[in-house]
Amino acid sequence: MTNSELNPKVEEFLAKAKKWKEEFVKLRSIVLDCGVTEDFKWKHPCYTYDGKSVVLIHGFKDYCALLFHKGALLQDAHGILIQQTENVQAARQIRFTNLQQIEEIEDMLKSYILQAVEVEKAGLEVELKPHSDYPIPEELEQKFDELPALKTAFEALTPGRQRAYILYFSKAKQSKTRVTRIEKYVEKIIDGKGLND
Repeated sequence: MTNSELNPKVEEFLAKAKKWKEEFVKLRSIVLDCGVTEDFKWKHPCYTYDGKSVVLIHGFKDYCALLFHKGALLQDAHGILIQQTENVQAARQIRFTNLQQIEEIEDMLKSYILQAVEVEKAGLEVELKPHSDYPIPEELEQKFDELPALKTAFEALTPGRQRAYILYFSKAKQSKTRVTRIEKYVEKIIDGKGLND
């Protein structure tokens, strides 16, 4: 890839990186060897094939990672793909805590990235659990009864936004906490916004 094809936003991201900088630079070089296009989405370097997101580079406190958007469809011959949480359906990560770990499996990483590109070429999609598999908390149902406009607005949200709210509200162990969470987000839902918008 020539310098003219490098995304300036990724250059800026790398210049500002305080943690994982060496790891990010190495991961970028590995990913760019796989015939993908460099983009910048969700505040991170993202690599696409034919406009579809394939893999993202991101960092956390304890590790940095390659995130495969449709990682659930990849053959994980080396057992290195990680499902971030039980509610993540499609994405999978490969995590690193230092540069050496990346260098030691560079060829393996390329094989996973190329496999992810093939998934996009084939037009494969992850079959997500149906919305009905996520029970709506009783407190939210009660709020729908009180505010029919809330129910209408909630049903107009994308399935992903609905799921995020349901999971967030349901995580609270006490009914009182669920009610508080729901109250806090009523306006956002009515405005058509997701949990993290």
